Amino acid sequence: MAVRHFTPRGLLQPTPYHHVAVGTGTTHVHVSGQIARLADGAPVAPGDLAGQVSQALRNTSVGLAGAGASFADVLRLTFYVTGWRPEKIDAFTAGVEAVADEIGLPRPMPPASLIGVDYLFEPDVLVEVEATALVG
Repeated sequence: MAVRHFTPRGLLQPTPYHHVAVGTGTTHVHVSGQIARLADGAPVAPGDLAGQVSQALRNTSVGLAGAGASFADVLRLTFYVTGWRPEKIDAFTAGVEAVADEIGLPRPMPPASLIGVDYLFEPDVLVEVEATALVG
């Protein structure tokens, strides 16, 4: 495996993600911000944060697979969530949990950041996911 995830003693535990990833692969894979849209552009789960998180992660999985990678190779995930408030964490987590087994997303996740934003490029987009992986 090209990526090793861990959380050293002395860092906050437990968290739903590892704090550190060490990559030794030679091929860098960057998956651009994925949203809750099907390949034909049809929106998925309008107004539903959990549903949009799940679909954005599914799309991220497709992007990784297209490059010969999987979530096991991911160094880092970045989530952008519109109108973020702490009370949204349950819906966000539900979206992750609903799809994790299906797409092979390890738990805890690779190092991750959740960044609250005012809006994304279209008003119905509630979440966007980016991934960086190493393969080989």
